[in-house]
Amino acid sequence: MSLPKTLAEDVARNLVMVARLIDEDPEQAYAYSRIALRLASRVAAVREAAGFAAYATQKYSEALAEFRAAKRMTGSVELWPVMADCERGLGRPERAMAMAGEPEVQKLDKAGQVEMRLVAAGARRDMGQLDAAIVTLQSSELASNAVHPWTARLRYAYADALLAAGREDEAREWFGKALEADKDGSTDASDRLAEMDGVEFVDALDEDEDEDRAAIGTDAASESAATAKGGDSEDDEDDEDEDRPSKA
Repeated sequence: MSLPKTLAEDVARNLVMVARLIDEDPEQAYAYSRIALRLASRVAAVREAAGFAAYATQKYSEALAEFRAAKRMTGSVELWPVMADCERGLGRPERAMAMAGEPEVQKLDKAGQVEMRLVAAGARRDMGQLDAAIVTLQSSELASNAVHPWTARLRYAYADALLAAGREDEAREWFGKALEADKDGSTDASDRLAEMDGVEFVDALDEDEDEDRAAIGTDAASESAATAKGGDSEDDEDDEDEDRPSKA
């Protein structure tokens, strides 16, 4: 669907703001998405952006409705995994599992299929099926040494599931593998490894602030002591003046 030039520019500006803010300020991104939606609700890209903004703010029912609308408009199945994850967010993991077995999954590209596997494993965990979640994540993609954009997240999910099942040694190994593949910091694998090893990080900035506060406190105490000493000297001088005989 084409829009008049001025309207298209307004919509584009709002979509740019959604993309820019969705990670750092999802609520503000959501607000921009609602403006775009009011301006051009029949544009698939707008419905998709509105869906992701709602998803980022955990408005899963709203997100699912927008994703469904975008799917109807485009005929694409690429949103299938995130739609299934919305079902999880709504407390319907069994529905997410059902979606993982539907024909749409076979139409996804490799990244989409891996994403669907992650969602399915999460649904298994939601239902308390830890062993099944671990098996769901076991795949040729997990076993491969090749690194793809989704590799770190897949390895991390596997490590997390192993840890939840009490398999700590294996979990440590896979957190390490996740860290090796995590070039853009998409996971907190390093923190999880440190936590397992009992390492506690201290913020250097906080330490500096504490030292500054301590120094200020010491200076203030010294100044108070000096002031008090000076005051005592003046009082002593006054007392001495009173003891001297006055001249007639």
